[in-house]
Amino acid sequence: MHKGEFKHFTTKRILITGGSGFIGSHLCEQLLSQGYEIICCDNFYTGQKQNIYHLLNNPKFELLRHDITFPLYLEVDEIYNLACPASPIHYQFDPVQTLKTCVHGSINMLGLAKRIKAKIFQASTSEVYGDPEIHPQPETYWGKVNPIGPRSCYDEGKRCAETLFFDYHRQHKLEIKVGRIFNTYGPRMHPNDGRVVSNFILQALQNKPLTVYGKGEQTRSFCYVDDLVKAIIKFMNTPSDITGPINLGNPAEISILELAETIITLTNSRSKIEFKPLPENDPTRRKPDITLAQKILNWQPTTSLKNGLMQTIEYFEDYLKNL
Repeated sequence: MHKGEFKHFTTKRILITGGSGFIGSHLCEQLLSQGYEIICCDNFYTGQKQNIYHLLNNPKFELLRHDITFPLYLEVDEIYNLACPASPIHYQFDPVQTLKTCVHGSINMLGLAKRIKAKIFQASTSEVYGDPEIHPQPETYWGKVNPIGPRSCYDEGKRCAETLFFDYHRQHKLEIKVGRIFNTYGPRMHPNDGRVVSNFILQALQNKPLTVYGKGEQTRSFCYVDDLVKAIIKFMNTPSDITGPINLGNPAEISILELAETIITLTNSRSKIEFKPLPENDPTRRKPDITLAQKILNWQPTTSLKNGLMQTIEYFEDYLKNL
């Protein structure tokens, strides 16, 4: 065999931490469909095994139960670091562990990437912008974050993770990609994560009151999960000098009240809307500026909110039937 011929028989091996979670499971599925070998790493704190059941018989899929706050030793070509509880109800339940996952977990994954010279993607978040004073939020905005509030374990944890990624890049020449993920929805959302889309859909399907905080005037921008996963993969495949951060989300803005009314209509629900006090430090407006993603990744979301919601509603209808 001539030198270099062995490469023809090898397949890229990819580690996805948080791989059994909502976004992680869709990423596993998409990369498997492209022929890669996937190691799905999860401690199942919020990840659900049913999200990846259908992948277990695939010979190119491997499931590893592991908490990334402890070191991990294996050989891969790329790492997607998605491990972290991402909804307030989950990340506030054990805030110290959330912070450890963001900080110790990032250090461990960056250490692994450094040892094996692997490219690494960090799933950062729009929460690094806090309650923004600039609208929409460009990547150049440094944010307005309360460092000691109930959301700080996640907001500041993810900000610290970004710092670590860029310091490893500068100090160790590590190839990094940092994507700031905005509100994402779709099938396999955790039913008990307190997210507004899953909450509203489950409430509407059961004809229960839809809980709207404040007057429902706060806005969000919702990106369908398939669109987001395409962006993440495109980003990972950019040249090494493109590090980000890059906003990944849908710039179509909608008020929470309008979202509630839309879901009631799409589910043919008899639900009413119930108003409750606004949670502390809850951002009033959230909308990504995706100019960079459009320019660098040649990407923008293509799934309409109605189509995405219909697919998510169908998923939760099946979920309720199987309870």
